Amino acid sequence: MTLDQATIEKKLLHFPDWDYYDNAIHAEFEFDNFKDCFSAMSRIAFECEAQNHHPDWSNVYNVLKITLSTHDAGDVTNKDFKLAEAIEAIVEVEE
Repeated sequence: MTLDQATIEKKLLHFPDWDYYDNAIHAEFEFDNFKDCFSAMSRIAFECEAQNHHPDWSNVYNVLKITLSTHDAGDVTNKDFKLAEAIEAIVEVEE
């Protein structure tokens, strides 16, 4: 079930690195170097598989851009916030 905009904005108060637009939540993380960024991506990938929920993401050198939405729902759901929470925990360890 998709979340309404008010609920999304309320949840985002706990995710200061994330913004909501284009029916998705988006974040950008910068690391010290490519190796640290790729290490975080690898850890995130295992979490994505465990949750069976996968981001749209891109990486250029030390920057990781992540977009989360629930494609079959067409917008943001609790699944996206659950994965964002796991991503935040992984990135925090890397920093």
